[in-house]
Amino acid sequence: MVPSAPLSSRVTELLEGLRAEYDALNQEASNMRLFKDEYEQRINSQISEIQAVQQNLYELERAHHKIRQQYEEEIMRLRRELEARGGPVATPSPFLQQPPQQQPHQVPLPPQHQQQVAMSQPHSAGMPHGPGMYSGMPPTSGPHGGPNGSGMPHGQPPMAGEPHPGAYMGPPGQYGPGGAVPVNPHGQPMTPQQQAAGIKDRKPVMTPSQGLPPPSHQQQQGGLPPMSQGLPGSSQMGNRQTPTQPPRSVAMVPARGVVTDNQLADMDLEMVPANMKREGADWFVIYNPKVPRLLNIENLFTLEHNSVVCCVKFSNDGKYLATGCNRVTQIWNVATGANECMLADKTATKDIDLYIRAVCFSPDGKYLVTGAEDKQIRVWDIQKRTIQHVLTGHDQDIYSLDFSPDGSTILSGSGDRTVRLWNLESGKEVCKFTIDDMGPRDAGVTSVAFSPNGKLVAASSLDKMIRLWEVSSGNLLERIDGHKDSVYAVAFSPDGQSLLSGSLDKTLRIWDLGRFGSSGRSSDRVTARSTLVGHKDFVLSVAYSPDGNWFVSGSKDRGVQFWDPRTSQTQCMLQGHKNSVISVALSPTQMYFATGSGDCRARIWSYETLPTPM
Repeated sequence: MVPSAPLSSRVTELLEGLRAEYDALNQEASNMRLFKDEYEQRINSQISEIQAVQQNLYELERAHHKIRQQYEEEIMRLRRELEARGGPVATPSPFLQQPPQQQPHQVPLPPQHQQQVAMSQPHSAGMPHGPGMYSGMPPTSGPHGGPNGSGMPHGQPPMAGEPHPGAYMGPPGQYGPGGAVPVNPHGQPMTPQQQAAGIKDRKPVMTPSQGLPPPSHQQQQGGLPPMSQGLPGSSQMGNRQTPTQPPRSVAMVPARGVVTDNQLADMDLEMVPANMKREGADWFVIYNPKVPRLLNIENLFTLEHNSVVCCVKFSNDGKYLATGCNRVTQIWNVATGANECMLADKTATKDIDLYIRAVCFSPDGKYLVTGAEDKQIRVWDIQKRTIQHVLTGHDQDIYSLDFSPDGSTILSGSGDRTVRLWNLESGKEVCKFTIDDMGPRDAGVTSVAFSPNGKLVAASSLDKMIRLWEVSSGNLLERIDGHKDSVYAVAFSPDGQSLLSGSLDKTLRIWDLGRFGSSGRSSDRVTARSTLVGHKDFVLSVAYSPDGNWFVSGSKDRGVQFWDPRTSQTQCMLQGHKNSVISVALSPTQMYFATGSGDCRARIWSYETLPTPM
């Protein structure tokens, strides 16, 4: 029999050996963990340093680009001035005339498009830091990052990672976001035909701004005593009253269900007959050769601002124009172009941008309502230049405002997917319409409007929809679906029978309201009368003329187009801005219209009917 003691001793030795080996491996693993943590810290530190270097390089590159752009523009301006005085012909600088760069199409955005699009990329050099609802628009945290918007972090409504339609994208170019394109002397992009033929119009691009006469004594008694008469910043291009538009004798063409394609933006200005175009110092109009020329358009005033102009709106008497930009709302005399007053909330936070994205006069002209990126609606007493009410309740940026026809109720739309009604006298919220039927996209509200009889409210949103509510009951009446991308603008026709919409799909649509129209026709549903194609980029703003004979659209393609709602044909295309046309408005009393743009300008124009069609 073998003794057991030696076996027990051997097992003990083996266990001790295993324990020692385990302890050694455990110690080694602990050391490896320490090494790993140390390496990770070093890697993270190096990544942070690299990111800081990249950011610094980006800032330096942006600053360099901005300075170079300013130098080149100043040099070009001086060359053109010299040419205008009889000197050598101005030749565009190579820096300002680079060949177009091919870039993937970027879908910008309204309010929560920012979560789908956000007006949240760093601002490009050479462009004002501004709202992002369109090229050159200021950013915002709202749905547009904004509908009217631009840099979206604090203020733009884009889709995830995408810039707002009005947002400035890429380095400043001569046309459109992200890319420099050769331009003609009007400051507008040259067509492919012009570039190929080397055509250069040798007219000077700009003329020195002329001082504006102060408003007359009678005008000062009209309700807005000027705070600063004759302020610099508006250039008078002409000053004349236009007569009331006479009836037009134009054959009516049935347009139901029609898709009209009017690509005036593709026409070569140099090849257009003289009677089908009109040119100013820094603007031009091309008329549609397929229809009789019925209008004449002139630039009256150019109103300079310090930042992107997000919105323009006439008073109901047509005497004044309100414009909204960063932190300031300004009121201008339409007859003289003079700055009547500047409204700014001195209590608002001063360390961030605060773009005024919507403005609206009360029907009696006593109040001006403004909506901003700080989610607040301010009701200004214009005479006293004080804030009457601050309306709070929205959770995101305010993108659109309207007054009820009787002036008692304020309508607001926000990126928080709500439309709200407020009592003007008390400043209290009286009703809230919520979009709770969201599909794959966020439904931030981009534009709102009262029907002419005040019974309906229309709202467009980022989810491609337009919704109709009944004011008295608060019921949702209709969801209008048809656009292929976010809808940025809506407007009722003056007779209340139809609704006009503009979309990021680059089209406009006219909708027959059927039984919801003011005449109460028996049609069961809202139907699309026609789809209007003509803009080359996002349609950002729409407005009807007071007589309903025309409607106007503004686009990210920098163009403004006049359309005939009866024929669904465009009458003409106006190019007069160097950035997106974010807002358009027509005077309720005169044949004037206004445009606001990402180029930090608002402009007042006249349109008059020709005695004889051309």
